[in-house]
Amino acid sequence: MAQPQPAAAQPTADNVIGFGYPRIDGPKKVSGRAMYTSDHNFPGMAYAVPVTATIATGHITALDASQAERIPGVVAVYHAGNFDKQLFRKSGGGKTDEGRPPLSDDRVTYYGQYVAVVVADTYEQALAGAAAVKVSYAADTPNVDLRLTAEEPVKVDTERGDVDKAFAAAPVKLDQTYTTPPHAHNPIELHATVAVWDGHAFTLYETSQAIMNHRTVSAQMLGVAPEQVRVITEYLGSGFGGKLWPWTHSLLAAASARELQRPVKLVVDRQMMFQSVGHRTNTQQRMRLACDAAGKLSVVQQDYLFHNARLDTYKENCGEATGFLYSTPNLRAAWSFARRDISPPTSMRGPGAVPGLYALESAMNDLAVSLDMDPLQLRLINQPDHDESTDQPFSSRHLTECLNLGASRFGWSRRGKKPGSMHNDAGDIVGWGMACCSWQAKALPAEAAVQLNSDGRARVSSGTQDIGTGTYTVVAQMVAQLTGLPLERIDVVLGDSNLPPGPMSGGSMATGSLVPAVQQATQAAMDQAREMAAQHHPGFSGKKADDLEFINMRIRVKGAPADDGVEVGEMLQAARINHVSGHGKAAGSAEAEKKVSLHSYGAHFVEVIWQPEMARLRVSRVVTVIDAGKVINARTGRNQIEGAIIMGVGMALFEAIEYDSRSGAPVNSNLADYIVTTHADAPSVDITFLDYPDMALNPLGARGIGEIGLAGVAAAITDAVRHATGVTVRDLPVRIEHLLAV
Repeated sequence: MAQPQPAAAQPTADNVIGFGYPRIDGPKKVSGRAMYTSDHNFPGMAYAVPVTATIATGHITALDASQAERIPGVVAVYHAGNFDKQLFRKSGGGKTDEGRPPLSDDRVTYYGQYVAVVVADTYEQALAGAAAVKVSYAADTPNVDLRLTAEEPVKVDTERGDVDKAFAAAPVKLDQTYTTPPHAHNPIELHATVAVWDGHAFTLYETSQAIMNHRTVSAQMLGVAPEQVRVITEYLGSGFGGKLWPWTHSLLAAASARELQRPVKLVVDRQMMFQSVGHRTNTQQRMRLACDAAGKLSVVQQDYLFHNARLDTYKENCGEATGFLYSTPNLRAAWSFARRDISPPTSMRGPGAVPGLYALESAMNDLAVSLDMDPLQLRLINQPDHDESTDQPFSSRHLTECLNLGASRFGWSRRGKKPGSMHNDAGDIVGWGMACCSWQAKALPAEAAVQLNSDGRARVSSGTQDIGTGTYTVVAQMVAQLTGLPLERIDVVLGDSNLPPGPMSGGSMATGSLVPAVQQATQAAMDQAREMAAQHHPGFSGKKADDLEFINMRIRVKGAPADDGVEVGEMLQAARINHVSGHGKAAGSAEAEKKVSLHSYGAHFVEVIWQPEMARLRVSRVVTVIDAGKVINARTGRNQIEGAIIMGVGMALFEAIEYDSRSGAPVNSNLADYIVTTHADAPSVDITFLDYPDMALNPLGARGIGEIGLAGVAAAITDAVRHATGVTVRDLPVRIEHLLAV
């Protein structure tokens, strides 16, 4: 549970940015008025249920849909034998992790692949129809082995110096391998599509973290122009990266709607969520570190492997933070992958950096043990003064302060050196561990529109989406800061691809990308209001727009008393003008990235409690300090880090997809057998944000925080586990069997 926070001051014009406003969309969500994808219903709607493969590799030898077609209410059964191949194209525009269209042929490349889809008048009829479809296979022996060897040429992420020579000459060396298993996303909201075809164009109600990309991919694969596809995601029940890119169920729903000339709803069930909509791939990372006796690093080497699907190419970028996190003259991060008969992996919260930093930070903790050195001190003496991977200055980096402040808040100076030497008041063994975290800071191109209306309200819109992180609220705060309007008078419209193109909600980039676009649009609307006032309001006769100022929704002559002038709404009504508007367009951070190294940083300090007499291990306390620029909303920002830490507990102690080597099936494909962190497992959490705006990224200096909180947590937990038990675990998750083996 989170630590109680001190009462914040009331918001004013000067502290709108940074104030912890409640979510403006909260009342709709708790009252049931928020419309999620599967909530949409239309007259004449049909329901689709996929038929999934029960082998992981091989071919379909026969498919008999006759029994399903006789079930009352079943209107169509589509499969490779009767589906017009011209309905789908391969993905050639936008981003998707499964490029092969569904029902393309009789080949099966993973367990759970869609081999048919049944469409019926009701969901129950479609479900019965799917169960009645008989499929025969010629199955090959699947390979779902998570032990990896490089099957593709090794590629280098970043390299400097001579790693091999320096490692051979170093007095202190570490050479260890760290593994992470496959992880399932498991948001509360299931993937879903409601497809409407009007004879000319599609409207797709989607569970999407990137509606503009979804439109691009859908248009390409459905063979229509982009303007013939409209994607709507008004609310999302989270996604964790699994809903970033389109999956084949969306195409099946859309094509069925076009074929049947009626709306079609397809909701993926929980078992399918483990099979056909992505997962975080497993990783196997060999870390070689070398240093002198004082702990100064001379070598950091990371060779990492991960699995891929048979037909697709995904990269789990574990070396994302390796090149710049610590100072060393010799460094190399390189990668390859192995193909397995498993569905395509995809992005999961903190893709690459989360498993990558588990290995790097665990290796740093292992090295500290070898040196008999405090792991905090080891990190402090290896801080770089610039990005050594690009030879650029850091735009803003305060990791040392994160480490020192976190250590102080946690009480790190009281940490005993000897494993098992610390106890709490109840007599339980206590272990303390720590790790650093980092995440990229980037901005994507984005557009936004703002209207100031004659009724005294404002409307701001962008073709982005709120995935549960608070985008509706922070966008309203940006407009409120400039206009002086209270949030309850600002209408935020998101989640529609017909709006000005907005960024995806991934990579912690949405908020930072929207800042300049929303600010430009707001300022343009305010400027137009001054123009209208100069032209139409008698109180400003003879004045030009430049003679006027816009402050707190009033327009007055510059330098006039605060209560002088006229309300914007009143001015527009008098001029018989409904609204003034502005448009903003931001180019993203590409130019800034050529000049400076843009990243966020942080530190986690973790306490675990170990009760060996009953083999009980739990994470009891976490202190986290984050350097992520200006946090626009302290409340939603803290929520993001809290949620990430809870996911980190699951990563360290519970989560792993287990595959059946005979069938290739994920055997724990449900929330009873795939263990996630519950309230009973949740630690006390103390979160601090440093306040160093990063003006190189956007005018507010805000960097994204959705992912950084997960990076490093697992390494801090395994460090604490070793401190409590004396057992070093390098293969996640930590299992009781690991701790009882000694």
